[in-house]
Formats: sequence, C-alpha cells, structure tokens
Amino acid sequence: MSDSLEVAEPDESGDEPALPVNELFHSLQGEGKLSGVPSTFVRTSGCNLRCWFCDSYHTSWEPAGDWMGIEEVLGEVEGHGAEHVVLTGGEPLLHDASEVLLERLAERGYHTTVETNGTIAPDAPVDLASVSPKLASSTPTPEKDPKGEGEWEERHEERRIDYEALATICERYDHQLKFVVTGREDMAEITDLLSRLHERVEVRDEDVLLMPEGATRERLDETRNRVAELAMEHGFRYTPRLHVDLWNDAPGT
Repeated sequence: MSDSLEVAEPDESGDEPALPVNELFHSLQGEGKLSGVPSTFVRTSGCNLRCWFCDSYHTSWEPAGDWMGIEEVLGEVEGHGAEHVVLTGGEPLLHDASEVLLERLAERGYHTTVETNGTIAPDAPVDLASVSPKLASSTPTPEKDPKGEGEWEERHEERRIDYEALATICERYDHQLKFVVTGREDMAEITDLLSRLHERVEVRDEDVLLMPEGATRERLDETRNRVAELAMEHGFRYTPRLHVDLWNDAPGT
C-alpha cells in the first residue's frame, strides 16, 4: 500500500482498528440513485488508482488525513444524526478497517453506501455498492497528469479494471455502476465492459448511470448536456453532480 497512502501510520499501542480519515461531514448525497438524500460522509485517504480528473485530490495524488479509531468515527457519525452513511475516498476498501466500520454501522441500523472503483470486493454489509469503474479516459497520461510527472500512467492502466472484483460486487450487493463520462468516445468501452460483465452476472440498464466529468460548475457546463444525451441514446440513467451544482468544489460538501 506504500504507493497508495502517505499519511503517517497510527499509534499501534491500542488494539482498535483505525482509518485514515480525510474528511467526515454531513451533506446531501450528490450522485447516483440516492442523490439529494441527507447523508454523513466518511472519506478515507489513499487510493490504488490515479484518475487525472480526481475530485478528491488530497485522498489520491497527495493523500492527507488523520487516523481515527472506529469508535471515534462512529461517535462523529452519530453526532450528525443522518440515517445514511457514505464511505468514500480515495478507495476506502484498501483499508481492512473499512469492513469493521461497515459491520458496526450495520449493527447500529445505518444505511450504508460504499463508493468504490470496483477493484476490491468487500466482505462486509453494504446496502448500496456505488461502483465507478475507471475508463481509459481516466488514465493520467503525461499531458493530463496533474503533477506533470507521468509516473502513474502505467500503474493506473494496469489496475483500473478488475472484472472478477466487479462481478463479485454486483453478485453480492445491490449496486449501481456509475461511469464518469468525458464524451461519446467512452461509450464503446462502457458497452464492452457491460457485455463482459453480463457473461457472469446480470446488470440492469437502470443500474448503469452516466455522470458528467467535472469537479467545478464551469467544467460541468461543458459536459453535462452531452452526457445526458448519451444516457437517453443508450437507455442508461443520467446522474447529476448535485454537490458541485450547489457548492462548486468546496471541501466538506
């Protein structure tokens, strides 16, 4: 995990599992089937991929956060009062403690959504697996790499799709496949990916969501209409990025 996480390791003097938490906040779910639902977000730091357009830069390209024990996380979640909890990142399933958190949230009756890139299949209670498989258009080629180094291009391309993990997640959980779309050129890859998944597991068109690429209002103005048109053309769902429309790229939203 050394290439995925750069925050300091937790104090190992205790036995309680801990997570590197980048943000913990209350807001509206901005994406997917539950868009608009008041939710508490637990955003972990660290990722095994490096999408050039990542909207949580400080969990991936420059991971940052503080280690929090699971009971401390649960206490803050309870304090926000929402029934829905979204575990996101980065890639939260990199951390074994994420499964512990999901188990304890389930014991307390929370509805949980896990936002994942689909390369790791969890073994824990999840009410909605919100899977965002990364398309070739996400690869940080040298001209798109936000750090201008290009060192992640090969690793990202090798890791970005894991069909076994994707199929396992879709078999095991209620799911949505949420594709970040930059343009029409992404659609052939999406339909090919779905065709391969259908060989193993049923994925309904209503569970396939197209989401416009863009972490700012200005960028969404450039992408949303064409992505909405592609959703109608292919019979998939369109999902907005409600939090961007409301709060632009402000943290904690």
